[in-house]
Formats: sequence, C-alpha cells, structure tokens
Amino acid sequence: MGRAPVRVGILGLGSMGRHHVRNARATPGFEVVALADPAGDPHGVAGPLEVLPDVHALIRAGIDAAIVAAPTVHHEEAALALARAGVHALVEKPLAASAAAGARIRDAFCAAGLVGAVGYVERCNPALIEMRRRIADGQLGQIYQIATRRQSPFPARICDVGVVKDLATHDVDLAAWVAGSPYATISAMTTARSGREHEDMMVASGTLANGILVNHIVNWLTPFKDRTTIVTGERGALVADTAMGDLTFHENGDQPLQWDQIAAFRGVSEGTVIRYALTKREPLAVEHAHFRDAVLGKGCQHVSMDEGLEALRVTEAILDSARTGRAVRLAQPPGPARPSGA
Repeated sequence: MGRAPVRVGILGLGSMGRHHVRNARATPGFEVVALADPAGDPHGVAGPLEVLPDVHALIRAGIDAAIVAAPTVHHEEAALALARAGVHALVEKPLAASAAAGARIRDAFCAAGLVGAVGYVERCNPALIEMRRRIADGQLGQIYQIATRRQSPFPARICDVGVVKDLATHDVDLAAWVAGSPYATISAMTTARSGREHEDMMVASGTLANGILVNHIVNWLTPFKDRTTIVTGERGALVADTAMGDLTFHENGDQPLQWDQIAAFRGVSEGTVIRYALTKREPLAVEHAHFRDAVLGKGCQHVSMDEGLEALRVTEAILDSARTGRAVRLAQPPGPARPSGA
C-alpha cells in the first residue's frame, strides 16, 4: 500500500497564494484539502473547496502541512497557531515582520519537532542552482564579489513592508547561500519616492564573513523588470538572469595586450562567453517538492527557518544603516544545533 498523500492547507489566496494553490495541486504526494483567506477568493482558484475564514479553520480541516501566503504582518500569528497544532509549514518570505517575531516562530517549530520552511523561491531558480554548483566546483576560482540588481515597477499588492523586506531579502539570502557565508557588515541608503509609507528604493554594500564583497540595487521605481546576479572571481564572472532563468559565463581572456597604454594594467581582458543550456522547471514547483520531501523525511533542501531568520537580521541591519548613516557589523549566527527541519 502506498503512502497517503500529505493533506495541505493554504492560507492566503492573493497574488502569491494563487500560484501556491496551482503548484501544490500539481505536486505529487500533496493533496490540497483546505484553503483560507478572510478576503475570499479574488483570483478564483478555490474550485470546489470552501474558502475558510482563518488559520484556525484551516487547522480544523485536518491538515498535515500548511503554506502561509498571507501578508507579512500576519505570519507570526498564523505560524505559531500551526506549530501549536503540530502542522508543518512553509511560510512565504520574509519569515515575519521582525527578527524578534521570526525567532519566536523558529523556536516554536524547533520545540515541536516540525518542518519549518521559508519561501525563498529564488534558491530554486535554475540559473542560480547551476551558478552555485559551478562556483562550488571551482569554475571561478577565488570569489571576489557578488552583485545583484532587483528592479521593477511598483507592485500594487505590497502594502505592509517596504522594498527591503519584500525584495532585498531575496538578494540577502541568495548571496549568503551562493557564497556559503553569512554577512559580516552592511551599509545602506534608502528613499521613498512613490508616496507610500515604506521605502521603495535601496542601495547596499557590505562584506560576507569570508571576505567576499557584496552590493545590492533594489527598487520598485524602474519601468522594466531586472533580476540579475553577477558573481566575479579570479577566472571570470557568472551572470544569472533569474527573470529568464539564463546563466552566462564570461571567462577572463588570455590573449596578450597589444595596446601600449593599457599593457601595464595588471587586470583582466575579455575572453570566451558561454551561455549554458538549462532545464527550466518552474521554481515554485521545485520549492514545493523540497517542502514535500522534508515533510516526508526524504530531504532537507528547503530553506530553513534559521536561514529565514538570518535574512531578517540582515534586512533589519540594512534599515538600521539607512536610518543612522552608519555601517552595521553583524554578529555571526549560531551553529545549526536544532532538533528538526525548522
């Protein structure tokens, strides 16, 4: 007899929640049995299921696992209720509205021995997965810098956090993940130009604990979508276009310089450019598969709540730096001594 499917409930049916519903229904081993959103079903994804009013009704439906895609301000209340009920959870990024709230969520899932995952879907992007693999294999040699750009028009859906916690949190997480090192220092500037309460533009730079330089450009004020990650090392640079899932390698040239004016410059020259052919599976589908495997005890590729909490610590340091005009030095996170997938 085969294993019974994991009974899944989804909280939040907005612009992100609707995609979770679609992907959860398509994930082998998942059965979507309950949906909840106090605002109803704005995108018409519920089908035959009743739309329940809150997380407590979701729990009463007898779920094994939940996906929390509600506004960030509601993450703590929902996640703690799920932990008390013994329900595994995938919480959309950011984990919570503050690092203190994120720590309470993380601690609750650890204490309950539950899988707690955070929805950093960029880690499932084929270009970044391949980039990280090639870096680990030594293709670039020593890594010098990670630079990211995440720019787009203003999204009407965001109202409870600014661009730092909504978007820059992706870049903070992926830089540390790609490099295998936490942040050591960060300095940032932000501004608000759209008339909203929160910041809508940010530039930040800093260092990771292993000495790699990082810089991030993030805003909601650009009239086109730009999702680019560039990792520069001693042998060249890898460039990931995560909007398209493309990865390109720019190799350092080895031809002798013939131009006298620059021949004395001990830098690099342009070499071969290679664009890799990648299998492009939808990142959210990969994220769901990782969560399912963790719930079934078959894998640990999900983003843990420890990692989600660390991203929150860095984004709060970015906001502190922007407010004070000073660089922030981050304490190194504790080791991963935890009893569960949280």
